[in-house]
Amino acid sequence: MDSDRIKHLLKSSQSKKAEYILYFLQQAQRYEYNHALAFAIEEANNYNLPLIVYFGFTGNYPEANLRHYTFMAEGLIELANKFELKGIHFEIIYDEPDKGIIPFLEKAKTVVMDIGYTKIQRQWRKNIYQEILLNHPQIDLYSVESDSIIPVVLVSDKEEYGAYTIRRKLYDFLPRFSSTLLIPTIQNKTMIFQKRHYDSVEELLKPININKSIPASFYYHGGYTEAKKWITAFISSKLIHYEQSNDPSKDLTSKMSMYLHFGQISSLEIYHLVKNSSVSEKIKDAFIEQLFVRRELAHNFVFYNPNYDEFESITTPWAYLTMINHQNDIKEYTYSKNDYIHFKTHDIYFNSAMKEMVYTGYMHNYMRMYWAKKIIEWSTSYKEAYEIIKDLNNTFFIDGRDALSYTGIAWCFGKHDRAWAERNIFGKIRYMNSSGLTRKFDILEYVRQMNLFEQTTTYHNETSV
Repeated sequence: MDSDRIKHLLKSSQSKKAEYILYFLQQAQRYEYNHALAFAIEEANNYNLPLIVYFGFTGNYPEANLRHYTFMAEGLIELANKFELKGIHFEIIYDEPDKGIIPFLEKAKTVVMDIGYTKIQRQWRKNIYQEILLNHPQIDLYSVESDSIIPVVLVSDKEEYGAYTIRRKLYDFLPRFSSTLLIPTIQNKTMIFQKRHYDSVEELLKPININKSIPASFYYHGGYTEAKKWITAFISSKLIHYEQSNDPSKDLTSKMSMYLHFGQISSLEIYHLVKNSSVSEKIKDAFIEQLFVRRELAHNFVFYNPNYDEFESITTPWAYLTMINHQNDIKEYTYSKNDYIHFKTHDIYFNSAMKEMVYTGYMHNYMRMYWAKKIIEWSTSYKEAYEIIKDLNNTFFIDGRDALSYTGIAWCFGKHDRAWAERNIFGKIRYMNSSGLTRKFDILEYVRQMNLFEQTTTYHNETSV
């Protein structure tokens, strides 16, 4: 593991008898390819102490609902079983993550945190830092990067303009940070607390009061095993056709975004799986562009732009200027969020994309761009469009509230893109239309597939927002 993954945030200034090493697990919800976990085990073995992995389970995560919690809980149950097999104590506490950890700090020698980049994730870690600084001088505090392949602050010290400005920097660092990772074996397997078993999602979720307005996906399920199933099938039969992956009717995407969102699989592991596959280098490079360059660009955006989720701060000056110039353009259609949710627009392709989102929690990548562009076209203002897109994104997508989804929304408003030819409503922002779908793809086959989803699901769409 490269030492630049590890930051020694606080050095202990007082000796005190300790009983364990504590790992604050939040973003990296997995055992495999987890650099923070590997470092925590190394610390435990160095001091001959057991390891406690702590997870703070809050029912108050902003905009999260039963769909998100179910997917996460499925992964946590699998992870709990894995930790038990490995002799590592996994403690799930029903509290805000930065508060539930406090009782565990008293007897900890070292605290290791994984890294997250959204506002709430950074605030949790800041609060834990302050708690240890003020009240626990015996603790060494570390943070370890295990979500980005390259630590964000190492790649750049500013918000990058686009993929072309960050790509070379990322690839310059890649040889240092792309090593495979084997998780060490914990030596001291003493159980400090009584073991807890979680037999079902319902049991795990029962103690918390969560928003149940959006049901769990009937099609996608969480956990490392599920992630490996999807990526293995993708590499074995679909990756070779990746050049056609923009076609919504062909289902040639990896489905990894939701698993990466919860950290149930590592982007570095996926990178190695793809690099070791038998497809051409051209195809590997195309996939890695999305997995590596675009994903790390999104982390850069969210990390260096504190207002990444506010319309006034998401895009570039030329994009705001063109929106000002076109804010009074006449629009043939306008719709509300309820129109979208209940598939009541005139555009069958848009309605089909909404069905995929509402019923499954996923939307094909190309349709996701088309979907957002149509909402811009049909809203009374650009700000209203942004708020609707963000709300639907965070409510229905399993990977909502993610650096990549915030960046993807911003891209639809010109971020990380170039100015295009002037046109009505969009000005110089990239435009997408239905004729492009019919020209490039068998888009009616996509419509047929989404109608099948609607017919086979038991989800009755009675949502109103």
